[in-house]
Amino acid sequence: MSNILIIKHGSLGDIAQASGAIQDISDNHKEEKIYLLTTLPYFNLFKTNPSITDVILDKRLSRFNLIYLYSLMRKIKKFNFSKVYDLQNSSRTAFYKKILFPNSKLDIWSSSETTLPKDKTKKEFDEKPVLERFDHQLKFSGLNTKFTMKPDFSWSCSNISEIKTKFNLDKYIILFPFCSPHLESKKWPYYNNLIKIIQEKYKNKYKIVVAPGPNEINEAKELEALCILNNEEALDISQLSSLIKDSSFVIANDTGPAHMSAHLNVRGLTLFGSHTTAHKVSIETENFKPIQVSDLKKLSPEKVFERLSVYL
Repeated sequence: MSNILIIKHGSLGDIAQASGAIQDISDNHKEEKIYLLTTLPYFNLFKTNPSITDVILDKRLSRFNLIYLYSLMRKIKKFNFSKVYDLQNSSRTAFYKKILFPNSKLDIWSSSETTLPKDKTKKEFDEKPVLERFDHQLKFSGLNTKFTMKPDFSWSCSNISEIKTKFNLDKYIILFPFCSPHLESKKWPYYNNLIKIIQEKYKNKYKIVVAPGPNEINEAKELEALCILNNEEALDISQLSSLIKDSSFVIANDTGPAHMSAHLNVRGLTLFGSHTTAHKVSIETENFKPIQVSDLKKLSPEKVFERLSVYL
């Protein structure tokens, strides 16, 4: 029995998207042990993934931190990995390849570079939708892919019955109006307006809730919605997955929870401006749909409610 390594550092949305590829890698290597190299925010989460034997922590310290780099490389080499699937495909993981397997080709290291189509440059290939890139990488590596194009993130869910009881959650619509401070272009500004419309139209049929991250709790207080926390702290990823999974509908900016929602197979909408396209980030599913506009400030709450009402 040999050992297989998958590399996936993050971010949250990327983790959800990679779930199908990870499952396919595991299914194609049933006789091997599957290890995953990831970062601290996802270390405990991946411990619960049934496709993975164990998880290796990468603190992602500076490459100039030679003591840490030596320690990490030494730890990885001890496993004598026969194959590496680099699903991060970053400059950092390309650097790891040069250290671990400096002369290796596709037979050892599967990445977007070692599986690059002959008629594409790396820049051109990276313009393709995320899931299509994963699917090409794995197929070119000789794997059968069944789940890569349809990731299932439900493995990440946990029991949140106590939280649901505390907040008396039955039918609820969950909003994700937040985004990283440096990505304000992803932010739709009319969530409070939409909340008022939903409450006017549906009365008390649905609760309107938000589940802020650790740095979003204060911002959540500005919304006319029920703020879901666990002992006054943000939900962890497993709890958030379950909250999304059990919801009646999700409305979100193009952020990690939107990608979680898409691959938890819930009904919902994600709102896109000009920063990218829903097609490129592979977020559209049978139940989860995008609204794509050139300027999010010009997308009215009435228009969003019109789309929402079709599903409810």
